Amino acid sequence: MKVEIRRVRKLEDYRDIALRGDISEILSLAGKLEGASIVHVNSTSFGGGVAEILHSMVPLMESIGLDVEWEVIEAPPEFFKITKLLHHGVQGMSVELTEDMKKLYLRINEENAEKLDLDKDVVVIHDPQPLAIRKYRTNHSKWIWRCHIDASTPYKPVWDFLKDFVKMYDAYIFHMHEYLQPGLDKSKAHIIRPSIDPLSEKNRDMNIDEVNYVLEKYDVNPEKPILIQVARFDPWKDPLGAIDVYRLVKKKIPDVQLLMVSSMAHDDPEGWIYYEKAVRHAGEDYDVYFLTNLIGVGDREVNAFQRAADVALQMSTREGFGLSVTEALWKETPVVARGVGGIKVQVIDGKTGFIVESVEEAADRVLKLLKDENLRKKLGKEARRHVRENFLITRHVKDYLALFHKVLEIAQ
Repeated sequence: MKVEIRRVRKLEDYRDIALRGDISEILSLAGKLEGASIVHVNSTSFGGGVAEILHSMVPLMESIGLDVEWEVIEAPPEFFKITKLLHHGVQGMSVELTEDMKKLYLRINEENAEKLDLDKDVVVIHDPQPLAIRKYRTNHSKWIWRCHIDASTPYKPVWDFLKDFVKMYDAYIFHMHEYLQPGLDKSKAHIIRPSIDPLSEKNRDMNIDEVNYVLEKYDVNPEKPILIQVARFDPWKDPLGAIDVYRLVKKKIPDVQLLMVSSMAHDDPEGWIYYEKAVRHAGEDYDVYFLTNLIGVGDREVNAFQRAADVALQMSTREGFGLSVTEALWKETPVVARGVGGIKVQVIDGKTGFIVESVEEAADRVLKLLKDENLRKKLGKEARRHVRENFLITRHVKDYLALFHKVLEIAQ
């Protein structure tokens, strides 16, 4: 299914935000790619970092002369239960993948290979859900697989099933060097960090009146300290751990509040299970807020909550990259997080936030930040600078264009 994007993006819009070198390099690379056709394929047009990136990436690539489309696979609910197991398996969980599950996974991929418009110069497949489409298409496109999850220690039976499909691609993209598994061709591997769009509704500048309006709407008190975790309800994000950090902090600062913010995506059938676990874990504590798209929380609201927060938590035990960390850092909100996946290249310990190993250590760092406003401001300013230099969408587009040059064998 083709995704129609209403958002308009032009490279010129980023000139005052992005690094000058990125803008000039994009223009240079785009000149030799003008008219090249690209299609991105993933499993959902809403919810999660991949969809958010594509909503900005596709129109921005169009604005520099590429013919870019975005296709979303069509599949029944039972398919997404299987791909959630694949997701867990790639991230190291021991899961049971039956032969019937494998057959359904392959059948849905084969059906989508026939349905989707993939006759383009470059096909970019995102994550495990549509990975096997490559097996069923033999056109002359250049195929790129982008892995958005932590593949550093995959569960062997799951990786053994997936790796043969990965090997069919002309190139594969990982967020971190340690995600590249033995047996894959290193010459095909590329490390490209994901990004945020500083002009999107979730990341644009917001004045204090607009922030306070959103807080008032959801009964959050701007006069009291605010902690926030923005993440799917997922075992890897450890929402229970975030609540435990809050409880330890509350013993010392009784009026602290915790915002648990999430979007419930249709390709994540386990989301409701872990949402209910988190709600039960919080109990009758009215200073813990569960804020989702189901009660009207969208990008604007997330933006306001992250700006209002004194400290952002990310208690993930596995993380592909962690764009909610990037978002908080961009808003000058220091982050306290476990140093997993892409978090460790974003949260520079003592400079943009604090890296921790336990709930107790996280609570200690949160208390340190809540008690020292000057430290929060210092880390916040460094955090925004770090994101500007490394994790904005303009740098991301530049990296993609360089890869398109390589796979299409265009001389630079």
